[in-house]
Amino acid sequence: MKRKRPNFFYHLHQPNFHKREGSFFYSFGLGFTAAFLFAALILTGILEVFYYVPSSAEANQSLQVITYLVPYGSLIRGIHYWAGQLLLGVAILHMLRVVLTGSYKRPRRFNWLLGLVLLVLVLFANFTGYGLRWDEDVAWALLVGTNLLKTVPWVGDALFQVAVGSSTIGEQTIVRFYGWHIYGLSLIALFFVGWHIFRVRRDGGISTSPKEIPFPKIPRDEVIQKEVIGMFVISILLVALALLFPPGLSAAADFNNIPEDATAPWFFIWIQLLLRNGNALLMGVIVPSVVLLLLGLVPYLLDRSGSEEGTGIWFNKKGRIAQITVLVIILGITTLTLIRVFSQ
Repeated sequence: MKRKRPNFFYHLHQPNFHKREGSFFYSFGLGFTAAFLFAALILTGILEVFYYVPSSAEANQSLQVITYLVPYGSLIRGIHYWAGQLLLGVAILHMLRVVLTGSYKRPRRFNWLLGLVLLVLVLFANFTGYGLRWDEDVAWALLVGTNLLKTVPWVGDALFQVAVGSSTIGEQTIVRFYGWHIYGLSLIALFFVGWHIFRVRRDGGISTSPKEIPFPKIPRDEVIQKEVIGMFVISILLVALALLFPPGLSAAADFNNIPEDATAPWFFIWIQLLLRNGNALLMGVIVPSVVLLLLGLVPYLLDRSGSEEGTGIWFNKKGRIAQITVLVIILGITTLTLIRVFSQ
């Protein structure tokens, strides 16, 4: 009997997995979930491009058409919206899992940086996608978020013009955001996703230390079966969220009449609270930059064990400083977000 040749998807996986890596209760499937959500974003985004018009006069109206007139348009838009929101949450949890299990240690230190770049790209892709709604709910965030660039010494005005396409927010802004969202962020993120996945396999898996070879193995067929089940579960969840909690859409934005209760998107609410209690440059640019720098230093300065010791072990002692630092950062951002939400 002729043996069936494995397909492309099959070859994306290494022949054998460490038994620990294949366990759901070790990785919780967070990396795979993030990749699948990103694929859902790309697919639904392509479908929306056929109807979306990047114009200050027609952007909001074209989304109304997608939502209420295009067959299944509301469902597609809802899936796109929720895939983006869930991707951010899953990416943060994935990062936390990597830190708490020491999976950023050698030889995976560079892949940690790739993952961090991906997180930043996803954050700004969500923000530019948020701005493309061009409705009353995004006006404040768009105005304040872009004006933060002007506070950067020496290059602030140039950065602002690169971001919005002009010296003021207007017609060029939505065209520029459209370009950033699709070409400047999403396509670049797609490249980094492929690079990130390639490095996972090249580095020997998500958490295996060379000292563990030979290690208890499970075949990739078993892992693929779990991933297929995961695809169905995530797809059902996205459809349910899109139907039960469709994304809102208000009237077209009026930057001369911003509502007093305007707020930032949930992933930048913590920065909004900081801005209301301090200097714009310090709170809106320097503090987030320091947070990002600390995260980037996790495998280089905050865990200086210099070896793979502790890789794949939850709360390993060698990575205690890195674990505490990341937990404090996430707890601080979460606390600021909740304070702002419940104070409204």
